[in-house]
Amino acid sequence: MVVDDQLIEHMMSPKNYGSMENSDVEGIGKNPDNGEKVAVYLKIGKDEDEPYIEDISFQAIGCTTTIVAGSMLTEEAKELNLNGAKNLVNATLNLLTKLPPEEAACSEMVALAIIAAVDTYEKRQNEADYPVITYNVTQSCMPKEEDQ
Repeated sequence: MVVDDQLIEHMMSPKNYGSMENSDVEGIGKNPDNGEKVAVYLKIGKDEDEPYIEDISFQAIGCTTTIVAGSMLTEEAKELNLNGAKNLVNATLNLLTKLPPEEAACSEMVALAIIAAVDTYEKRQNEADYPVITYNVTQSCMPKEEDQ
């Protein structure tokens, strides 16, 4: 399958979209510039006492790019252990530094929601009532005004 075909598939039939009943934890990525946000829900499994992402879903108030990024990143994160999920997020954020900010913001928001869910899970291991973590994007999807 060609990359363009994969993008179209994720756009037309997003994977892992929707809320998750009985999720163990959630995290939120937010763009304060325009009010868009992504919630990621995780079901955590244990493999030899090491937690991993047994199931993952997301919901978004955002553009098509956000939905496509959510579909792609949640597919990649599924079944990763928590360190693997952190590595996925870090690799994604590093790749996004090569894009213009307005193109990077949507994918950054999804990546931050995933890491917010992982971080919330880890905090709750010591403090059961720890609140859901929200991380704000550093990029802006608002293009800068060009000088005339």
